[in-house]
Amino acid sequence: MGSARARYLVFFQYLGTEFNGVAAVRGAQRAVGVQNFLEEAAERLNSVEPVKFTISSRTDAGVHALSNAAHLDVQRRNGLPPFSAEVLAEALNTHLRHPAIRVVQAFRVPDDFHARFAATSRTYLYRLATGCPRPGQLSLFERNLCWVLRSDSLDVTAMQEAAGHLLGTHDFSAFQSAGSPSGSPVRTLRQVSVSPSPTSPFVLPEESRKVQFWSLEFESQSFLYRQVRRMTAVLVAVGLGALAPTQVKAILESRDPLGKYQQQVAPAHGLFLKSVLYGDLGKSCPPAGHRVQKHLSPH
Repeated sequence: MGSARARYLVFFQYLGTEFNGVAAVRGAQRAVGVQNFLEEAAERLNSVEPVKFTISSRTDAGVHALSNAAHLDVQRRNGLPPFSAEVLAEALNTHLRHPAIRVVQAFRVPDDFHARFAATSRTYLYRLATGCPRPGQLSLFERNLCWVLRSDSLDVTAMQEAAGHLLGTHDFSAFQSAGSPSGSPVRTLRQVSVSPSPTSPFVLPEESRKVQFWSLEFESQSFLYRQVRRMTAVLVAVGLGALAPTQVKAILESRDPLGKYQQQVAPAHGLFLKSVLYGDLGKSCPPAGHRVQKHLSPH
């Protein structure tokens, strides 16, 4: 007697420092992606067919995720009933062989659910640090989690004004890196913010008087390849006085990705995928702010 295939939506997080991005690296290369470890853990589920993770949001080498998402199919052997979502999440975490990856939550979803195409919102967070003349002076625990600027301050008011030019629906060709698989460069940026962050608990008290952290957040249904890191680099140029806010509008309207400032790409290690939302599906899931269907039960 065969058993039915069950599809799950899982939310997971990772520190991206040691990975070649989230996507699996196939073949004999030494580099590995987060997906490699997730699928290796899923082998222990003893599914009839090998379990493949369909990732919602691709992230580059060194980029982190507070919450990414993926769907996967599991078909148990010998007519056994499907795993509950809680058991699935616990099993994956038990068999994960890398300490920098964690499955946060799982849900049963319909067989036609697609983690990438069903997402209605993605939010990225970029962290900056000022007041630290040399990167080596920053706390060890923050070095791979933010971009250290060789400046004591940022003109945040100018950055916020510049960010306003990016809001809305535009052709973002000027902020797209070569190699993007996307067809149209038109995207709708729903939110962009620039704000000071609380003092890091990983910075010693005597250092915290000098070091200031800043957060940039970007929300859209989807982004072009490296769009967030390119927009961040331009906004930082504004904050450092190298660009006027009105020049950001001119860069956007130029649709030219090869200009002096829009060619700059902020370092990967300051970037976090903060959340992936499935907003039209109903309620919010407390642990990481995900919205999923009302009828999607963890059981």
